[in-house]
Amino acid sequence: MELWLQIVLAVVALIVGIAAGFVVGNLFRKKVAENEIGSAEAEATRIISDAMKTAEAKKKEAVIEGKDEIHRLRNESEKELNDRRKEVQRQERRIQQKEETLDKKLDNLEKKEENVARKQKEAEKKLEEIETVKKSQFEMLERISGYSVDQAKAYLLEQLDGELAHEKSVKIMEYEQQLKDESDKKARNIISLAIQRLAADHVTEATVSVVQLPNDEMKGRIIGREGRNIRAIETLTGVDLIIDDTPEAITLSCFEPVRREIARVSLEKLISDGRIHPARIEEMVEKARREVEATIKSTGEHAVIDAGVGGIHPELVKLLGRLRYRTSYGQNVLNHSLEVSYIAGMMAAELGMDPTVARRAGLLHDIGKALDHELDGSHIELGVDVARKYKESDAVIHAIHAHHGDVEAKTIVACLVQAADAISAARPGARRENLENYIKRLEKLENVASSFDGVETTFAIQAGREVRIMVKPEVVGDDKMASLARDICQKIESELEYPGHIKVHIIRESRAIDFAK
Repeated sequence: MELWLQIVLAVVALIVGIAAGFVVGNLFRKKVAENEIGSAEAEATRIISDAMKTAEAKKKEAVIEGKDEIHRLRNESEKELNDRRKEVQRQERRIQQKEETLDKKLDNLEKKEENVARKQKEAEKKLEEIETVKKSQFEMLERISGYSVDQAKAYLLEQLDGELAHEKSVKIMEYEQQLKDESDKKARNIISLAIQRLAADHVTEATVSVVQLPNDEMKGRIIGREGRNIRAIETLTGVDLIIDDTPEAITLSCFEPVRREIARVSLEKLISDGRIHPARIEEMVEKARREVEATIKSTGEHAVIDAGVGGIHPELVKLLGRLRYRTSYGQNVLNHSLEVSYIAGMMAAELGMDPTVARRAGLLHDIGKALDHELDGSHIELGVDVARKYKESDAVIHAIHAHHGDVEAKTIVACLVQAADAISAARPGARRENLENYIKRLEKLENVASSFDGVETTFAIQAGREVRIMVKPEVVGDDKMASLARDICQKIESELEYPGHIKVHIIRESRAIDFAK
């Protein structure tokens, strides 16, 4: 029992001890908490006090800064207000000055209007006096002259017509001369530029060809037994062989240069081959004909390329190649056509035009000369027909038709081809004429100029490129010289054919002769 009681007492004591410790602990913790709360309240009071002091200081600083900003803004607004006030005052002064100026101008204007009104009244009064004087003078003039007003007007107009006719003629002469000077200057510039850019050979072609022989024995072989070889050559080619005393040479003569070229090539082949008999001659002539046709085609193609034109019909190209073997007054027609093409193209470029059409027309302008031995008609008609047949443009056809003046040139291209044709034909050494034709042309030129009334003597000079005409001063006056020169030019253009242009130079000379006794 005592052990149990001790255990119970021990348990009770333990419980009492735990309860007492718990109570004591609570009291201690309460004391500590109260102390901490007191410290926290003191700290909070201090923080609040410091915050209130800081806020008060910042409030004072903000108030001071606000007052400074208000003061600054007030100063700026007062300054701006003063500036605006000064500007307004300045504008008011300007307006006041303008008003004063306007008032002065209005006063001056009123004075001027008064002066104008006064002068107008004086002028009207003077006009009335003038009309009165004029009327009296007209009446006096009518009494003195015996003419009425209408009769006097008619008389004055008649006199004025005579004076104006002379003045008109003088003015026409002046304007024509000025226009000629300007147009001649521009034309010379364009033509000279075209000529300077083109260099061409002098004429060397003729109607005969010479074939060189290795020796004189070859002449007998070419003639053959009883002349059978030479007859075969002449029959097959249509060319005359002239075998004379010229050493080691045979002359081929034919007006048709293509046949002459075929004969020359075939003869050179026969001489090179050495076998000369009728069968071989026929074979070589046929071979030479094929070679010449190939050369003609190649030449035409090269001419088209050199002229810078394309799209030409192949048959026209062949005809161009045939022109290589044609001459006109000794001038090679293909070279002449290329010259005309170059010159016309360069002049068209100088005028700001497309030079392609001009070059094409210049190249084809003498295409009819490749046909005029085969067909009837002039080379112009044949050229127009063949160009129309192979679908050339209207501009090219018209240029071909007009290049010798058969029809009036209506396009610039036709005029350029005319000029280029004349330049190519008229340049020194380009062509040659026989003396008889040359003299006949000069005599016809002088006869045309002498056929007009008032012409005393005429002189064709500078190889027919100028005609000087002496007129009778009592028949042809100064005012009629311009119209006479124009009439002579028109008759020369309509009746004569000539390369280049002809200058008509009229001279009127008055002389007074007396003798001192």
